[in-house]
Amino acid sequence: MAKKSKTQKAKASAARQQRKANRELEEQSPTPVAEATEEKKGGLFKKGSEDKSASSNDTAKSSKKEDRPKKKRFQFFRDVKSEMKRVTWPTRTDVLRWSGVVVVALLFFGIFVALLDNVIITPLLVFISGIGA
Repeated sequence: MAKKSKTQKAKASAARQQRKANRELEEQSPTPVAEATEEKKGGLFKKGSEDKSASSNDTAKSSKKEDRPKKKRFQFFRDVKSEMKRVTWPTRTDVLRWSGVVVVALLFFGIFVALLDNVIITPLLVFISGIGA
């Protein structure tokens, strides 16, 4: 696997910290949609504290449910893309060399098993069983 330079490591670390800070800000600050709906629900007649907390929880839950699918809809593909960037791909010569090794090993073991079966095992079984006599 190729090693990253100090500059690449520093940039990656800074990017991770920035994403983490953005996530924390999103979690701490309420969404504008939730604030607008809470203000509209206030109206002239105020409800009891229990009803108000329940309605604000419903509003917050519904706005989070609406935001979540939009944010996570293509998250899987973004994760796959980032993982594919981390993969160390073999060179063309490596692929050809190891493919040759596999083919040679298959031929060797195929011939070995065929000889073992036809020259040693089958005649030995015929001799033991007495079928050939």
